[in-house]
Amino acid sequence: MNESRSCCDAEGNEDVSREDVRSYYSRAALASQESLCCPTQYDTEDLSHIPQEVREISYGCGSPVNRSNIRQGETVVDLGSGGGIDCFIAAKLVGPSGKVIGIDMTDEMLQVAQKSALRVAENLGYSNVEFKKGYLEAIPLKDQSVDLVTSNCVINLSTNKKEVFEEINRILKPGGRFVIADIISEREVPDEMRNQREMWGECISGALTLSQFLSAARPHGFHGFQIKKDYLWKIVEGIKFYSYTLSACKSPEPKSASCCSKFTATYAGPFDSITHNGSTYPLGVPIDIDENLAELMQTSPYSAHFIVTDPESETPAESPDSDSCCG
Repeated sequence: MNESRSCCDAEGNEDVSREDVRSYYSRAALASQESLCCPTQYDTEDLSHIPQEVREISYGCGSPVNRSNIRQGETVVDLGSGGGIDCFIAAKLVGPSGKVIGIDMTDEMLQVAQKSALRVAENLGYSNVEFKKGYLEAIPLKDQSVDLVTSNCVINLSTNKKEVFEEINRILKPGGRFVIADIISEREVPDEMRNQREMWGECISGALTLSQFLSAARPHGFHGFQIKKDYLWKIVEGIKFYSYTLSACKSPEPKSASCCSKFTATYAGPFDSITHNGSTYPLGVPIDIDENLAELMQTSPYSAHFIVTDPESETPAESPDSDSCCG
């Protein structure tokens, strides 16, 4: 698991520090901690190549990996990778041409993960996983270098979520995406709970409301948010804490205008209309859009809801991966 800088009370006194959480998960790397074990269910087939000692120290609220539509050859980063279970599942999905990088701040977790990576490579027949020591707010990777960022019940451990999303945006390639499983509170967690060390390590004190989570992510240019409420995890001091899976995409690189930059987008449902960036798209009505928006609407999750057409040819526009924008 990973975490952020210290948390202070109203007088500026340090109450919860990065070292507290590091110590908490250092112990969790040596022996299974029941307080951290959420009812995460993994497919048996996904675990067949993963050592048992990794499974025993895997903590989280729901693996995001199988919800990420991972493709062969992609580069995947898992934040707060712990013993490496989600990295090892992703390693099988990206295949020998892909790459998986686990980021964690806890030496004991990294030691387990790095040792287990050798056995996973033997079982898969190829090696495509590495682990790096780092923090959520300072990810040790180059700009625009990864296709997908995942995390499993880790963002809540940071006291600076906006900085975390800034880093996620920085390392994602244009058109990349994040898929995050995390704990969301039904209402704002009071300060007295935020300053309890044990509750912080148990993913309670640092939880955000859904509105707060989205507010932390949106300023960094993500779009196409999708939200899934998975289950009620705990009720603590009258506050309900739920497991959610949240995903969004980074915008692709804008294209310069060209002779064939006129497109239309037709909203295909399921609602009577939808509004995006101030423009309303009634069901079944073609609306003029530019080439950059056309490319965006041909990517997930918009592609499931819009029909994008090049009016010059009156045929569906080519996908963003096409070499040409004209029919």
